[in-house]
Amino acid sequence: MTETNSKNLYRIGGMAALVQLAAIVASIVIAVALGPRPTSAAEFFAIQQMNPLAALLRGDFVLMVFLLGAYMGTFPALWWNLRHVSPIAATFATMFTLIAVTLSFSGEATFALLHLGDLYHAATSEAQRAQFLAAGEAVLAAGWWHGSGSYMTGMLLQGGGIIISLVMLKSNDFSKVTAISGLVGNALDLVQHLLHPFAPAVAAPIQMFMGVFYLVWFPMLAWDLFRLAQARSHR
Repeated sequence: MTETNSKNLYRIGGMAALVQLAAIVASIVIAVALGPRPTSAAEFFAIQQMNPLAALLRGDFVLMVFLLGAYMGTFPALWWNLRHVSPIAATFATMFTLIAVTLSFSGEATFALLHLGDLYHAATSEAQRAQFLAAGEAVLAAGWWHGSGSYMTGMLLQGGGIIISLVMLKSNDFSKVTAISGLVGNALDLVQHLLHPFAPAVAAPIQMFMGVFYLVWFPMLAWDLFRLAQARSHR
């Protein structure tokens, strides 16, 4: 790859990291302004009837598109740089992450719930409404927060983040703050993800605490990648 292509790859990675930071901040603002993610089909349908946009925003789709989707920009840039430090670890971390992101979109339930909500509100009998509510609960049960597929996907995603952060610790191209914040944030995320189905009361505070490290990791990741792009420009 030429120096120009390397520079562009790092710039894409840096911009993707800023998108991920913005997605986290936006999710916090949405939760404060509009409320948390609906936990039942009935709650989602009620929100949709009052404000369809709020139903879309309070679901996982926006967060998933911008936060998880942007990993498609950050991890190729990380792999390109860190393959010289630990080619096997960097490659596996990148593969885990890209597979996890791809699978995540297949388990996201927002559009399916919006469709069922339209049918629910157009239903003319209680029996029909009950059927659509049951279908909505089935979608939620198989979706991002409850399905066994998403459980494994989370393990791949956070596992990839832990591995790539460990490789960063061995590299002179990334700040120790970047590596350590990524390592701790992803490790806490993995712990809460593993605990969530069995001990949600324990996982909840861990989820809030890990967010602090992500709020450090993504801007530092952007800083390092933009710095690498700038260094390529001077060659």
